[in-house]
Amino acid sequence: MARKSFFVTGTDTEVGKTIVSSAILEAARVMGKRTIGMKPVASGCDRTAEGLRNEDALMLQAAMTESLAYDRINPVTLEPAIAPHVAAEQAGRQLTAQRLVGFCRGLQMQPADLMLIEGAGGWRVPLNDRETYSEVPKELGAGVILVVPLKLGCINHALLSAEAIRNDGLTLAGWVANRPEQEAMSCEQETLNYLLMHLGAPCLGVLPWLQEPNPRELAASLNIDVLFEN
Repeated sequence: MARKSFFVTGTDTEVGKTIVSSAILEAARVMGKRTIGMKPVASGCDRTAEGLRNEDALMLQAAMTESLAYDRINPVTLEPAIAPHVAAEQAGRQLTAQRLVGFCRGLQMQPADLMLIEGAGGWRVPLNDRETYSEVPKELGAGVILVVPLKLGCINHALLSAEAIRNDGLTLAGWVANRPEQEAMSCEQETLNYLLMHLGAPCLGVLPWLQEPNPRELAASLNIDVLFEN
């Protein structure tokens, strides 16, 4: 059974959740940890000879130490690159938090030191007309890792996300700052300093921008020891 499980969310979509998750898995591997990861729902999947495949889920599969079938890593595959609840509706499928929790709990039975569950978009992304993705980590009681892109507006988005996570009764176990563009944002260090002072959770690292993101290279910028404490 997975000893430590964390849900990875972002302040928004396209903030680097997958590359951060993959880098954390790589950093844990370097520490000698057994790792697994999953992306329960993925929209924007490509048609292949093996079926629908998502590049984010494939990156997680490559970064983890344990060998798992693709459909355990990404059990719900949706072709349109749009919001998951809309993609599911167009495909005649229904997303529910309980179903996704079931997939996660099934994978938690896999022996591992660390399990990462990558969400979709930000904390309040809809699953259906009544539920948001935040219901999944709430039901699991999982600690949360927040990915913060270093760009204008990130302080507000990060603080609001952290507030929502805590208001839902969950622990913000750590956060990762990610540089989404080659040119650093204006006043980047001042922004980082403010987040360090006010997010109230450990910063696991600041990931540099890479033209070709490489989880093994980015893992060197992380310190994830805190995830294995207690």
